Amino acid sequence: MDSKSSTIYFFFIILYAVAYMGNAVFQTFLPVYLDSIDLSKTEIAALLSFGPLMAILAQPIWGSIGDRSKTKNSVLQLLMFGSALSVLFFPLSNHFVYLLVIMCLVTFFQTSVYPMGDAITLEYLSETKWNFGPIRLAGTIGFALMSVGFGLYARNQIDSIFIVYCLIMLLAMVISFKLPKVKGHQASGNKVKIWVVFKNRKLVLLLLLSFIVQVSLGYYYAFFPIFYKELGADTSLLGWSMLVSASSEIPFLLFADKIIKRFGVPLILLSTAFFAGVRWLCFYFVESPYLVLPIQLFHGAIFIVLMVTMAMFINEEVPRELKASGQTMYGLISLGIARITGSILGGMTAESVGMREVFLYSSILMFLTLIVFAFIFMRDVSFAKKSSAKTS
Repeated sequence: MDSKSSTIYFFFIILYAVAYMGNAVFQTFLPVYLDSIDLSKTEIAALLSFGPLMAILAQPIWGSIGDRSKTKNSVLQLLMFGSALSVLFFPLSNHFVYLLVIMCLVTFFQTSVYPMGDAITLEYLSETKWNFGPIRLAGTIGFALMSVGFGLYARNQIDSIFIVYCLIMLLAMVISFKLPKVKGHQASGNKVKIWVVFKNRKLVLLLLLSFIVQVSLGYYYAFFPIFYKELGADTSLLGWSMLVSASSEIPFLLFADKIIKRFGVPLILLSTAFFAGVRWLCFYFVESPYLVLPIQLFHGAIFIVLMVTMAMFINEEVPRELKASGQTMYGLISLGIARITGSILGGMTAESVGMREVFLYSSILMFLTLIVFAFIFMRDVSFAKKSSAKTS
């Protein structure tokens, strides 16, 4: 790499590290904050699901704006600024309706930040010899370090998550100005409807498999912090558990391109259902908060594998005019609809039978999903052979 190329690569790495630090603060500790202001589990589930409900409306809008804008970079910067500003309204009231409105406002901007960033990064890298894995790894490292650091700080300062998140997203916005400009390919008037994507049978099946696994993750993200607290963990131990789960993503991210090329997308996604099933089953039986830490190692075979594999597959499969819309569509499915389904159904079920039992039900769902989709893929050998994301 020449000096200029190395500098560009460095800014991509720094951007992902900082942006995912913000994700660690907001995603990990918001349920703890909501629990600290004495909301019920049903109210918490509603708040954490109405945010993704707004994402269902927002993701297609931002994807379309990104594809039609002069540059996708300007849209990413607007999303980061909107996330930073709107989150400051959170602690002004504990009234449920107020919190619901603010959650929707924050999510309107926040949930499209990462898909838009992926669209910019993957499209730029497709013209180079660079790999996406190491850049996304920087996000994992940032997430892990911030989980521990903020977990220690937030023991008695849980309401500080909002100002910290705001500052992090503003810093990420500043860094994003250093990225190379990536055009919106519909800016010149060549309009392509997002529905074209759903004519791709392979992509639709993989989206469905990913969606089901993400539903179980929706429950995990909404209620694991509370479940862990009831096991006896404090915010510091919660931070360490997030460090373990984030660090477990490193092996896949280091070799993501080779793994996807070697095994193909269908087999990789089936493995996420298997490891999710094992993980949720372990949560059902665990009694000690310290035994949760090794269980968190399964995370590296689930969430990051889903997100990176599907992001790369979508980048290769969708038309160039839909690069941003394709990524935000997956964000809508995985961070929107799936999270809503998982958090609402999981919250309602947890109120009736308990949080631990919902992990058991989630495990059963994962193993059934594994069996059904394995059967589908085995019947269509050509699907399995052809469905592997190309790598740059």
